[in-house]
Formats: sequence, C-alpha cells, structure tokens
Amino acid sequence: MSNSDSLKRLLHSLDNRSYKAYKDIQGRYTFPDFTLRVDYVQGDPFASPSQLRVQIPHTVAQFPEELYQTPIRTLALRDYLTRQFYQVAQKVSDRRGTGKSGLIQIAKPSQEVVSRTAALWFEDYLEIRFTVGLPARGRTILGYQAAEMLCVDVPDIVHRALLYASLNPQEVQRHVGTVEDAESLRSQLAEKGLIAFIADGAILPRRSGINPQPLTDKPIPFQSPDSLRVTLNCPNRGEMTGMGIPQGITLIVGGGYHGKSTLLQAIELGVYNHIPGDGREFVVTEPAAVKIRAEDGRNVAGVDISPFINHLPQGRSTTNFSTENASGSTSQAANIIEALEAGAKVLLVDEDTSATNFMIRDRRMQALIAKSAEPITPLVDKIKQLCSDYGVSTVLVMGGSGDYFDVADTIIAMTEYQPADVTAKARAIAESYQTARLAEGGEHFGTITPRTPLANSLDPSRGNRAVKLKVRDVDEMGFGTENIDLSAVSQIIEPGQLRAIAQAMVYAKERYINGDRTLAEILAALSADIAQQGLDVLTPYPQSDLTEFRPLEFAAAINRLRSLQVE
Repeated sequence: MSNSDSLKRLLHSLDNRSYKAYKDIQGRYTFPDFTLRVDYVQGDPFASPSQLRVQIPHTVAQFPEELYQTPIRTLALRDYLTRQFYQVAQKVSDRRGTGKSGLIQIAKPSQEVVSRTAALWFEDYLEIRFTVGLPARGRTILGYQAAEMLCVDVPDIVHRALLYASLNPQEVQRHVGTVEDAESLRSQLAEKGLIAFIADGAILPRRSGINPQPLTDKPIPFQSPDSLRVTLNCPNRGEMTGMGIPQGITLIVGGGYHGKSTLLQAIELGVYNHIPGDGREFVVTEPAAVKIRAEDGRNVAGVDISPFINHLPQGRSTTNFSTENASGSTSQAANIIEALEAGAKVLLVDEDTSATNFMIRDRRMQALIAKSAEPITPLVDKIKQLCSDYGVSTVLVMGGSGDYFDVADTIIAMTEYQPADVTAKARAIAESYQTARLAEGGEHFGTITPRTPLANSLDPSRGNRAVKLKVRDVDEMGFGTENIDLSAVSQIIEPGQLRAIAQAMVYAKERYINGDRTLAEILAALSADIAQQGLDVLTPYPQSDLTEFRPLEFAAAINRLRSLQVE
C-alpha cells in the first residue's frame, strides 16, 4: 500500500501523458487521517468519472457512539455525512480542463433520507464514496492539477465534512433524532389501525412543482380535526399529535387548489423519512403504499385484469391481458393488479390522473349502456372488496363524484390546506340524495394471479455487446436496447434508485429469473440478498451512486419493459 506522497509523485510523473495512463493510479493510498482507494479510473475525460473511496477510522472521525447505536440512527448519520460532503465538495471542486475534469462529486441527495452507497458505516471505519473527473487538456493528463485534487482538495473535504470536531453537534443530533422519530412513528401505524399519520404543524405545500423544498411564503401549518387526532410517542420528542388516517377507504375531497393533491403527495412520499426542515418530516405512511394512476400507452404483459375488465371486443383475454399500447382504463387496472402482485398494502389514487371511466359509472350511464355492453367494472365497485378480501386500504382524492360517499369509511374535506372530518355530513347527504346506482362488482374482488417472467425476455446487452445500462434523471432507464419509461412511477425520488434497479435487473436475471420463480418470489429473493449484503451485491466493484429502492418500484420497472414475457 502506497502513501499520499507516492500518489503525488506518481501523478506528477503522469503529467502530459495520454489519458489512459491514469489507470496506473488505481489502488490504495494511506493519508495521515484516512485511506484513499481508487477503484475505477475513467478511460476518457468525457466518460463516466472515476470512482474513489475514503475510509476514515472511527478513532479519527470520533463520532459519539450514541449517534450510531441503532440501524436507523446509523442510516441517518450516513445521510447527514453525504449531505455535508456534497456541500463542501460543491465549494472546493472546480473545473480543471476539458470534459468532467476537476469535478469532485457525490450523489446529490433529495429531501428524503434513504440508504445510499455514497456513505457506509463499518465496524472500524466510515467509508465515503465519490467520483472524480481526473483533469486533462484534451486527452492529455494534467498531472499536477490531479495531484492537487487528490492530495489537497480531497483531504480538505474530509477534514471539513467528515470529522465530528468540524461539524455542528446540535445539527447532527437533530438530523439523527428527527429520522429516528419518524421511523418510530411509522412503526406504530399498524398497531394503531392507521395507514398514515400527518403531524400537527407539518408544512405540506412545496415551493413549486419542480422545487420540493417547503413553501416559506406564508406557510399554513397542518392541524388535525379533533375526531381524527391521535397521539403517538417518539423516542426524542416524546408525545406527538396529528391526523391519523385509518385503515379502510378514505376519501379526500374539497374545492380546486385547496390542498387535496398536496395532502395525497405528502402521504405518497411518507413511505420515506425526510430531512429536518422539510415540513413533512413527521408525515409517515405504511411502507407498502403505492401511487396508482392511468398510464396511456404503456406496455402490459400477461396481467389478469379481470377483476376490473371483462369481455373485451374481439374476444380478447383479460385473464392474460397483454398490449403494447394500453388505454387509460386498462393501464390503471394493470397498475393496480401489478402493485398487488408486488405486495402493495395501500393504494393512493388521484382522480386528476385517473381514467374517468375506470373510476365511476353513474346511474344515468348505467341506464343508457347496459352492463352486458360495458367491459369495465369501475373502481368504486371494487375497493370495498379489495379491503375485505385482501386487507388493502385505499386513499382517493375525489372532487367530481359523490358516489364514493357510499363506499368510503372516512371522508376528509380540505379547505385552504386544512382538513375537516366530514364523514357524517357526507353520509347524511348520501342518504338524502339517493342515486339509485347499481353495484356492478359482484361479491368478491377476484383473483390476483401470480406471473413468472421468462429469462430470455430480459436482455441487458446491446446485441452481442456487454451489459448496457443508462439512467436519465428519475424518469427513464436504459436497459440494453430498450428505454423504460418510469415517468408515471412517482415514488422514485432519486436517480440512484434507477441505477440500483437497473443493476438489480441484471443481477436478478443472472440468479433468479429462470422461468421457475414468480415475480413475487424473485422480489423476495432479491430483497433478502440486499438486506444481507447491501447494494454492493449488485455490482462488480463498489459504486458511489446507488440508492435503496422498494421492491414495488423494481416490479414497476420490470413490468414496463416492452420485451417482457411471462407465464
């Protein structure tokens, strides 16, 4: 193992040589306070940057043991250090030459606190993974600038961002304590018969549709109606009150722009923990809650959508339904069945992103078009059965149909971002204004049929070439020759999740997708491997930019693969 001085001399010796000579620096180097490992060296200044790690002994970093005494506290601390490294690296790194030259970067964290490969905690040391754009002029090495980056800038970032003595102790404790409290709140939901909790004082509105930070201009703190207020206990903050959304069917109603969809979005992202100051740090949701929407044009492979759709024209099967161009109603039906197959326990639905004919068929339309001529059984007739038969709850944002009053267990009205429990009032209205609508759903929801993916339908290579994976933000993933559109999968919150999902698809194909295992069995095996060995199990060498994902989003990616075939 070499030291920092030998690394500096080596980089100086590479000055003005061809860029490929940078490969010589791959290896391990001791610095006074840490070890630097160069795992992968880019072959071109315009290629993906080089992958590096620093390993800091706990005796040097000196974080108090209380900050990492439980898994959730350790995860929160890792998240905090990732954010510190990101902020300091933004100030320290600068472009030095062409392409990505001069950049020192770590995966940009979102508002959510999730497990990332950027920061890991081991028994004896803390490890931070990051990327470096090794500097060049054209394709000629700038060795002296590279030495300054690796031997001056990197130690500077380590000392400013990763040593406890350099940080604000109160801020670190607040970050760790906030995440621990949120995790504790979420763990209490099931025993309280809840699927979500929104703390009093939460700030739900965001600054804009593209800015996830909380609204700061005249924010309106959330206040629970008395009838839905519950009290939960946190390890750090003690008792906390807020609105509990009970298991069953919950309707969120109200006028336009009064916060219905904002509340649903907070619930949707409540499957994740959030950073202090986000406003939603104490909004928590059942971990297996899934946002469902219509998705015109998506691919569907062998899904049994018969609980919702039957007797299609031309005798097309709905028990083994496949299409390359799903309609709004068939895509929404498939999205629900696929989510249930992957283990969803709560469905989150907004009428604004749903197919109208999938949501409701009123009495007048029933009178005009007989059920025998209508293949679709609307959601309003199936969600009660879904709850009673499978224990799956539903939260719906609804502004256009009072027919859902008849099936809802809880009805919340939003007015200027404040909730009111209007369940009793809505039931009285339903009694006074009878629609005489006929239920069309039968007595049971129907079968959720397991599917078995076929291995030869997943090809991550381009022809005879090696595996080819590419991620564009959180909307699209390249898998071999295909682009998978995930823009409608709204609970993917970081590009690192898509990178991890892409690697997991390759990993699962090599080990578990063999024509024998159902998709649910594949998800279980994959999740077990990641739980035991971390995300590193997915890649041939340590990578800095992977983020933990749920099996539900992995299934969503598989299901949108246009080449997918199932049995």
